[in-house]
Amino acid sequence: MSPERPRSRRRLFIGIAVAVLLLAGGAGAAFVLISGRDVSNPDVEFRAEPTETPLPDPTDVPKKGEKDPLDAFVWAQYGYSKDRRKYLPASLKLRPPFYRRWSVTGSVLLEFSPVIGGRSLYLLKNNAALYAIAKKTGRVRWKRKLGDLAASSPAVGNGRVYVTLLQRGKNTRAGRVLALRARDGKILWTRPLPSRSESSPVLANDRLYFGSENGTVYSLRASDGAVRWTFKAGGEVKSGLALADGKLYFGDYSGRVHAIRQRDGSRAWTSGTRGNRFGTSSGNFYSTPAVAYGRVYIGNTDGRVYSFASSNGKLAWSKSTGGFVYGSPAVAAVPGGRPSVYVGSYSGRFFALDGRTGRVRWSHDAGGKISGGATVIGDIVYFANLSKKSTVGLGARTGRKVFDFGRGSFNPVVSDGRDIFLTGYSSLYALRPLSARGKRRAAQSARSSRYQATKRRSERRRDTRRACLRRAKRAHERRSRERRSFYRCVRRTGSQRR
Repeated sequence: MSPERPRSRRRLFIGIAVAVLLLAGGAGAAFVLISGRDVSNPDVEFRAEPTETPLPDPTDVPKKGEKDPLDAFVWAQYGYSKDRRKYLPASLKLRPPFYRRWSVTGSVLLEFSPVIGGRSLYLLKNNAALYAIAKKTGRVRWKRKLGDLAASSPAVGNGRVYVTLLQRGKNTRAGRVLALRARDGKILWTRPLPSRSESSPVLANDRLYFGSENGTVYSLRASDGAVRWTFKAGGEVKSGLALADGKLYFGDYSGRVHAIRQRDGSRAWTSGTRGNRFGTSSGNFYSTPAVAYGRVYIGNTDGRVYSFASSNGKLAWSKSTGGFVYGSPAVAAVPGGRPSVYVGSYSGRFFALDGRTGRVRWSHDAGGKISGGATVIGDIVYFANLSKKSTVGLGARTGRKVFDFGRGSFNPVVSDGRDIFLTGYSSLYALRPLSARGKRRAAQSARSSRYQATKRRSERRRDTRRACLRRAKRAHERRSRERRSFYRCVRRTGSQRR
């Protein structure tokens, strides 16, 4: 055998290896380029839905002795509906300007909004203390310290309040789930979890669904906490689960979105953020998804909002926002508007995106990080500005600012259709629209304030002019004295010379 032949083979093998590496590098480069752009697949299924009927107008307060229809109103879980749309089709009278009815102040962080169960609000603070607050007066009916750390909204139903905890003890990095009697806070059952949970639970009949940090999704019997089934995801499940059409939808910290069947937890589909072509994912899903129009809408820490077909998980579109998207989107077609997705970004911008295509309808520069979700009440979308510690309301169709309240940080508001309950950094506020008479008084007060301000400005200008005239007069008199003194000196000096 010639000594050149093995060398030739080595060259051939080296050439093949280099070619493979180049091809892999080219594929990787193409992958980066593709993954770096927004995605649009306009043929993915999109179901138009009937226009939602606004709730009966409850803005008129019942007279003494009359039954209040809102005593039975329920905002049962985070996001209002089980599909987590975060949209209350309230009367268009529920608009600013508001006045403050009451407030419950504190010093503990409030990361999530309360839920509403009839005449009470149920608020879970970050120190794992659960409060029951009278909706009409703000009086604390009862409170229970349930653990050491929490970051979720409770769920209410069947006369009970259901809570998930991040840490059940100070030195225990594991949580638990509890059920309490709504009227007095008595603990009815509790179940320790092997890991932490900040997944706001969703309640459906006698089943409670939530996720945990070890990637386990639970279905518990709501009556006694017995485990009916579990599902194991590929990463931490921090978000709440959205329930629609017999399936539970959620994202995990491996960057994948899942749909599992409600009845047994079996997998319906799993999709990555970069599509099925490469089968990989990027970023983490902290955002709780919203399901509407045959789509799943969810934000990711890679800075994008994603839309998947709810039937098969096909990626319909992705839209870059320029910053982390931790917040949960709100999805609504407000009166006179079209299906839109409302979501904020760490970039400081708040977006209204077309529900079908992801195209930007409008955007608003908030001037600060937006970490929490959005909520649509009537035809106004609310969000909290974490940097400015404020809550902003924008017209859902136009993006025009109509409300700005100097309190807020994460998830903004809930409502029963008559009042807005706004979550500040550590306090809860009840706001109600001004009556027609109140608006007239407010307008008169504003006009009076403007008149007084104009009058004060005129008085300041007049005083300034008078002060200037006095200074000028004094200066003139001073110059006149100096001239007279000079001439006297000249006359005396001239006479002495002669």
